[in-house]
Amino acid sequence: MPSILVVDDELSMREFLKILLDKEGFTTETAASGTEALKTIATDNYDLIISDIRMPDLDGLTLLEHIKNNDINTPVVLITAYASPEDAVLAMKNGAYDYITKPFKVEDFLKIVTSALGSISETSIDDKASSFEGIIGGSREMLKIYDLIARIAPTHANVLIHGESGTGKELVAKAIHNRSKAAHNAFVPITCSAIPESLIESELFGHAKGAFTGAIAPKTGLFELADNGSAFLDEIGELTPLIQTKLLRVLQEREFKRVGGSETIKVNVRIISATNKNLEEEVMAGRFREDLFYRLAVVPIRVPPLRERRSDVPLLVDYFLKKYSALFDKEVHELSAYAMEVLMNYDFPGNVRELENIIERGVALESSNIILPESLTLSMHRKGENLKTIDRDNQAPSFSDEIFDVGLEQYVADIEKNALKQALKETNNSKMKAADLLKMSFRSFRYKVKKYNLD
Repeated sequence: MPSILVVDDELSMREFLKILLDKEGFTTETAASGTEALKTIATDNYDLIISDIRMPDLDGLTLLEHIKNNDINTPVVLITAYASPEDAVLAMKNGAYDYITKPFKVEDFLKIVTSALGSISETSIDDKASSFEGIIGGSREMLKIYDLIARIAPTHANVLIHGESGTGKELVAKAIHNRSKAAHNAFVPITCSAIPESLIESELFGHAKGAFTGAIAPKTGLFELADNGSAFLDEIGELTPLIQTKLLRVLQEREFKRVGGSETIKVNVRIISATNKNLEEEVMAGRFREDLFYRLAVVPIRVPPLRERRSDVPLLVDYFLKKYSALFDKEVHELSAYAMEVLMNYDFPGNVRELENIIERGVALESSNIILPESLTLSMHRKGENLKTIDRDNQAPSFSDEIFDVGLEQYVADIEKNALKQALKETNNSKMKAADLLKMSFRSFRYKVKKYNLD
C-alpha cells in the first residue's frame, strides 16, 4: 500500500493524521520536525509527504525546496494554520502538489491525498498496480483489494465478495484461489440463480443412482469436485431456505450426503461466495439465515463499481482494445480523445462488463485504427452520461436544447469545464494565468482541472 510521511511539530496533529490515514489503509510514519524528516527521507522512500509549513527548526517550504533540489519525485502537500496568499503562491512555484489550511474538512483532505497519490506513475506506487491475477486496475480502491487478497489467500477463511453486477467478483474469487495453498487443486464455480430450484441440491451435493426420476447414474456434486480446493458460489443470495440449511451443515461439519444417498461424504473445501444483494438486509428481512451469513462472511470484500474508480477506465480500455483487436484481427490501437472523454464521464451501469462490451462493439464497428465516438454504444436510457453533455466545439450546450435533457447539475458542469478550457487556451496553458483570468484561487483552479481531466 502507498506509504505516507507526516511532518508536524504538533504531537496532536501528527497523531490525528496518522490515525486518519491508517484507517484509510495507508502505511503512515511521522516526523516531529523538518530536520527529522530530512533524515527519514534520506533512508526511506515515500509515496507522499504531508508537511506543516510553520515549524521552528526547518519549515515546510525549506523542506519542500530540499526535496525538489535533490530530484526526489515524491509529491508534497503543505498544511498550515496561518494561511497567506504569498505562502500558497510560493509553495506552488516551488513544486508543492497542493496546499491546505487548518482547520480543514476530513473529506477535503482525503481528496487531496488521493489525488496526489493518483499523480504518481502506476509502477511507482505498486508493481501490481495495472494488473493483479488478471484483474485490471491501479486505483487506490483496487490496490486495497489486492493487498487484502494477498493477506487472506494463504488462510482457509471463507470469503464473501459483494458488489454490483459486472464488477468482476469472480476474478477476485479466482485470485484468492490462485494465491492460496490449494492453488494446484480445483476451483469450481457455480451460479446459484442459473440452476432451477429443483436441481440446485443435486448440483451442489450430487445424487445417488435412482434418487429421482431421470437419475440413471450417480452424480458428483460441486463440493466433491472442489474437495481440497475452492468452491465459488455466485449469487448466493438466491439460495432457498432448505439449501441454506444444508449448506450451513457443510460449513459446520465439513460433511454431507448426496441426494438419495446414505453415505456421509467428508470434504475439505474453502467456500468463496459472491452476491450483488445486501445480505445483511436479507438477514433482517428473514430471507437469509443469519448463522449462514456469518459463516460465509468471515472475510467480506466489497468490489467497487466502475464509477467509483474512474481512473481505471483508461487501463481497462487499453486491455480490451488489445484483446479484441487480436481476436478480430484488426489494428485498432486507441480511442480518440473525445471518445475517451465520453467514457470518462459515463457512469457504466453495467460496470466493467459493460465497458468490455462497448470496446468489443467499437473494435468490431470501426473501420479505422482509432475508435471514434460514433462507434461507442452507451446505455442512454439508464443512469449515466449522455453523449450530448460533451460539446465537440467546446461550446456550452444551449439552454433550449439541452438543459432539460441533461439536468441543471450537468449543464452547469459543462459550462464550468468549457470555461476552464477557454481560459487555458487564452493563456497558452498557463494555469496560474488562467486562474487569474477566471478570478479563482490557484488551488481551486488546479482542483477543477484535475476534476475534469484537463491536465
